[in-house]
Amino acid sequence: MSTPDVRPVGDLPDAIGKTAARALHQAGVDSLAKVSQHTQQELLTLHGVGPKAISILGEALAAEGLAFQEDTL
Repeated sequence: MSTPDVRPVGDLPDAIGKTAARALHQAGVDSLAKVSQHTQQELLTLHGVGPKAISILGEALAAEGLAFQEDTL
């Protein structure tokens, strides 16, 4: 069974892969601005979003002058 490809999702990079794109889309995260409202750990809890997608998103955020929210303990 193949995974539906929902890309492109807003301005998110295609390089994150279709599974991560689908998970973000389903969570209502459809832009880099919305990605920047979350911590890396929050996004990693989404099934299909792994370290590679987080790395790619981090680079895309930096290119736009944005960043993930900081984890607060």
